[in-house]
Amino acid sequence: MSNSTTPRFRSATSVATLAALALALAWAVPAAAATPTKIEKIGLMVQDMSNPFFSAMDKGAKEAAAKIGATLNTQDAQLDLANQNTQIDALIQQGVNLIVISAVDEAGIEPAIQRAKEAGVIVIAVDTPAHGADAVIMTNAVQAGEKSCDYLFRQMGGQGQVLLVDGTPIQTIIDRITGCRNVAKNYPGIKIVGQQASKNDRASGLAVTTDMLTANPDVTGIFGMNDPSALGAVLAVEQAGKISQIKVTGVDGSPEAVAELKREGSPFIGTATQNPAEMVRQAVQIAQGMVAGKPPAEKTILIPSVLVSRDTVKDYAGW
Repeated sequence: MSNSTTPRFRSATSVATLAALALALAWAVPAAAATPTKIEKIGLMVQDMSNPFFSAMDKGAKEAAAKIGATLNTQDAQLDLANQNTQIDALIQQGVNLIVISAVDEAGIEPAIQRAKEAGVIVIAVDTPAHGADAVIMTNAVQAGEKSCDYLFRQMGGQGQVLLVDGTPIQTIIDRITGCRNVAKNYPGIKIVGQQASKNDRASGLAVTTDMLTANPDVTGIFGMNDPSALGAVLAVEQAGKISQIKVTGVDGSPEAVAELKREGSPFIGTATQNPAEMVRQAVQIAQGMVAGKPPAEKTILIPSVLVSRDTVKDYAGW
């Protein structure tokens, strides 16, 4: 008798114990925090503050934060994913309500973004996508590549060899190169003969362009996927003594590019614009809508790009 009833008694006890343990674990796992009711603390996370693009973004963030009476903490990842992960955790600890991020690695940053969202932080990506973000606001990067390269190819007379100064493999940069190659299909006389990745700055733009020019001395056009790399390419062209032979375009519409467009005799002839300050302003507006119970209708907002040339730079408002 005891042999037949004891196992059943033990089984029932085990079930009760497991149920109690499961309940305890459920209480131990914190529920995701609610969306904030007000934006009081903003964290801006940029890829590399040495790039003027992100300095302009910081300026726009300060203006947007002041307008709504919020504080701002800007963090520079220096193009390092580990830094950006650590910075997100620090911002969570500081109790920010909104993180505006230009991600170094759109997929690699996702776990940190999830931690922020579980803590009740709104996360808006700017400049380039970031997996898990509530929305992304960026330049229409394909369009920017198309406009810059279409202008370059037209100024080359639809003929000649071209170099592409690429950059770090984030979606925005990939899209600009895609846009350039899209346009090249419309110009059978244009041949892309070289493509190398810079580190998105002037020094590496100079280095990779110098290498490519050595291998391709007959090049007559260069597209830099951002203004710093394009201005590095300009230096390479000057050092190679090919100012009269080669034309260069970029993407950003940066203050440095504007100055270069105004410089007499420069091979730099055009840049397709971005508006970094506007990206952050729109990010804060979207977050304000979310706290008011109005999530964005579209998760991806594209800001149009405009070509600025030597002829039109006088009318360009700039950053």
